[in-house]
Amino acid sequence: MPDIIQLLPDHLANQIAAGEVIQRPASAVKELLENAIDAGATEIQLILKDAGKELIQVVDNGKGMSPMDARMSFERHATSKIRHIDDLFSIKTMGFRGEALASIAAVAQVEMKTRQHHEDIGTLLIIEASEVLKQEPVACSAGTSFSIRNLFYNVPARRKFLKSNTSEFKHIIDEFTRVAMAYPEISFRLFHNNTEQFHLSTGNLKTRIIELLGNKSERNLVPVEEDTELLRISGFIGKPEGANKTRGNQFFFINNRFIRNAYLHHAVTTAFDNLIEKDAFPFYVLFLELDPQRVDVNVHPTKQEVKFDDDKLMYAYLQSTIKHTLARYNIAPSLDFSLNAEIQNMDAVRLPQTEQRKAETQSGYLYQSFSQAGRAHLIEKTNDRQQWKEQREHFMPSMPTMPSLSNKVNADSDNGLSDQSAMDFVEISNHEQPVLQWRDYLLSTMKSGILLVHQKRALERIQYERLVSRMANEQKVSQQLLFPVSLQLTPADSALLEDLLPFLKNLGYEISPLGSHTYAVNGAPPDIPSGREQSILEELLEQLKHESSNLKNQLQEKLLKTMAKRMAQPSLLTPGAAQSLIDELFACEQPQYSPDGAKIFTILPKENLDNLL
Repeated sequence: MPDIIQLLPDHLANQIAAGEVIQRPASAVKELLENAIDAGATEIQLILKDAGKELIQVVDNGKGMSPMDARMSFERHATSKIRHIDDLFSIKTMGFRGEALASIAAVAQVEMKTRQHHEDIGTLLIIEASEVLKQEPVACSAGTSFSIRNLFYNVPARRKFLKSNTSEFKHIIDEFTRVAMAYPEISFRLFHNNTEQFHLSTGNLKTRIIELLGNKSERNLVPVEEDTELLRISGFIGKPEGANKTRGNQFFFINNRFIRNAYLHHAVTTAFDNLIEKDAFPFYVLFLELDPQRVDVNVHPTKQEVKFDDDKLMYAYLQSTIKHTLARYNIAPSLDFSLNAEIQNMDAVRLPQTEQRKAETQSGYLYQSFSQAGRAHLIEKTNDRQQWKEQREHFMPSMPTMPSLSNKVNADSDNGLSDQSAMDFVEISNHEQPVLQWRDYLLSTMKSGILLVHQKRALERIQYERLVSRMANEQKVSQQLLFPVSLQLTPADSALLEDLLPFLKNLGYEISPLGSHTYAVNGAPPDIPSGREQSILEELLEQLKHESSNLKNQLQEKLLKTMAKRMAQPSLLTPGAAQSLIDELFACEQPQYSPDGAKIFTILPKENLDNLL
């Protein structure tokens, strides 16, 4: 048998290796911005065309490079940061492996102009697919201008998997935000398709946060400052009332390098226990400075995952600092500031179910969380619209007689209905007992037991089906606002809103651009509570900007679900209004589950109640 193992050609090996470092335009942006910072730049410009697919250009006023260094910078594993293995554990620069430029040059058309400040003439270098086409002297500004054109032009399979311009631009904004956030002493400008999106002047961290995340974040910022022999913690956390419904706006930096770390995130969120809702996420921008020898950043190609020499001690310091900060600003009434803060083990972070929630589950908590598989199963069971249509005929109070459903509806442990479920359904639409309200629930007595309805989930189902009907029938019902609302957005949110405008128009929103990422809301759907027109839009954008879906139908579905959830506002109801809500629920196509698959109502049989006593 002949030998079959061969060495790959250099150009193919480079393209394969590039896939580990450069996954999309945002990856190249991150590498170039970090190179500019390592070069000591105080002014950095990022210029994009078509979300970086056609052009990514980074211009800085850093040190620049000599002709030899310019050529060597594109060689794989050529770096100025490391000479010995021990240097890996004292790295303070952003880059150090010498892979980024070689990876970019393998999958793009690259042009670099660079000049050192003490030189009169710079160097021009043109490279395509790792091949140097030209190197010559050139007149240029001090610093470096690095241009990437037609990323992945020679790897069609990878280019085909790039998302829409809006999606790719959002990823670039994310990377730009993380880099610019860490260096408020550097001026940044971002241009996209000849339009300036960001102009960040030098300043302090608070100013930089407001410039990047919007003015509304200013009123919620609480400064964090703690200095110990082990580490220094600084930055800002958000007040509990400013907590978001998504995981956005949470930033960890280790020695000015953005990282992701579920363990440290858990330390922060547990410090907010009992201060924010269970489904809310605290805002934080936190910088941890420690000896580089105590943290390993050489774990992942993106350098966004790190390892500490003592995870538990880091956890305790961070959690204690956040609790101390909350107490210092009279946000938390009584807290333990000692370093004996409860330290969760790593497994607990992966399965963050508290003992209290376990106890609630074991005691028969009425509305347990469904697993993803369970929810999918339940939703699939209710997708048969004809089945629900047949059952709804028995719910409608206008029917003069109610045929028995006992031979059509099977008892099922998954749906929580008893053997009398068919007759119970009939009673739901015909009972004349008063409807009582207790916290989140509506209760009504029936001959066979008690009907229990979760009010907010019922409202979500009703609002969702109204929106679906309005979208399907193109009923553009809008309520004009007496005073138009001004909506000022970040560039990323502005790009998302532009994509959503056709959907929002069909739902009843009337939105017109005013320039500079500002919009006027002139009309809104009639179901939106008065005064909530702006906040619901902002919540929609906050929720949807973290969605990875690039498909129109999936985006529309997520928009409708999110909007229904935001429009559903539980309140104290009169018995008549409560009865009307129940009637409207059972006129829905799928009354048993909320749009997210959570159970809306259950029937507690009389026999089960008797067994409780």
